[in-house]
Amino acid sequence: MSSRDAILNTVRQHLPESSPLPDLTGPWITYPDQVAQFTSVLEMIGGRCIRVGSLPEIASQLANLPQFASARQTLSLVPDAIAGTVSMDQVEDPHDLADIDFAVLPGQVAVAENAAVWVNDAQVKHRVIYFLCQHLALVVSLNDLVNNLHEAYERLSVTQSPFGGFIAGPSKTADIEQSLVIGAHGPRSMTVFMVG
Repeated sequence: MSSRDAILNTVRQHLPESSPLPDLTGPWITYPDQVAQFTSVLEMIGGRCIRVGSLPEIASQLANLPQFASARQTLSLVPDAIAGTVSMDQVEDPHDLADIDFAVLPGQVAVAENAAVWVNDAQVKHRVIYFLCQHLALVVSLNDLVNNLHEAYERLSVTQSPFGGFIAGPSKTADIEQSLVIGAHGPRSMTVFMVG
């Protein structure tokens, strides 16, 4: 018997007893003002939420953001909001997105509980753009704001596209000398435009 088989046999002999799965029928947390909860949590984790009535209003709000005003290369996959200076259709190599200063991308579901936004690559040719851009803006409909993750997963079809995940706030880490560092290994800022 190989050492691998011996280790696996030992593990199999010491498996814990199975226990019943918890009941997931709720009640789950809800919020009287989902937008206020989402905004509060997003600000707490380093992001910002801007409420707009329609997609065209996003352009004027972006003009007020210093990160967008100073951006040399921008990319938008929400054309009704704003056009970017770089077209994703013309980018063949994802590495060419490394110089994108500001990206405006669609979000599918926003969660008030933790300010997370579900994104996938259904409309995104190179999903790495979520993590390579210097500053990220996600656009989500107010109709797609839910109270908690349980409600979010009821709306999601995780097999709809090869990639999907929740993004909450800008990139950050707190394991460097116990201080919070924003933008350590991804977008340095995150803005969510809540439309409706």
